[in-house]
Amino acid sequence: MDVRIADEKDLEELAYVHESAFTRQKRSKEWLACTIKAFPRNLCFVVKNNNKVCGYITWAQKSGFRPEVVLELEQIAIHPNYQNKGIGQTLIRNSLEQVKDLLLAENSIVKHILVSTRTDNYAQKIYRKVLGAEVEATIDNLFSADEVYMVARNV
Repeated sequence: MDVRIADEKDLEELAYVHESAFTRQKRSKEWLACTIKAFPRNLCFVVKNNNKVCGYITWAQKSGFRPEVVLELEQIAIHPNYQNKGIGQTLIRNSLEQVKDLLLAENSIVKHILVSTRTDNYAQKIYRKVLGAEVEATIDNLFSADEVYMVARNV
């Protein structure tokens, strides 16, 4: 699997993954174009399997460019045809290593990682396993259901 920073030439395939993974969300291509253009505040990575985009992840630096970064795993999507194959875990690990390298070049390090997801989302287990994130708060009826905020401290 190839994990690299996404760019505008990936937009069609990224939008297809977004539409497939987040059926309630709209304007997928525009959403992802804005995310990619916000580099380096937002860092979008694509994962390819057999030269086909099967997922992406976006990381966001929170509250300014700082020496110790609070990084948000803003969104991760794996196309349904590729789910439950370990691709999401690989994407998180590989992209996070690349993020750390990019930050180090700017004399910064990751302090904490923030991630939010629905309370019923299986991904919580992945965030615990891969990042060491723990639930810090639950907010009722935030997006489409109750949402948990998880934090991985001192990464």
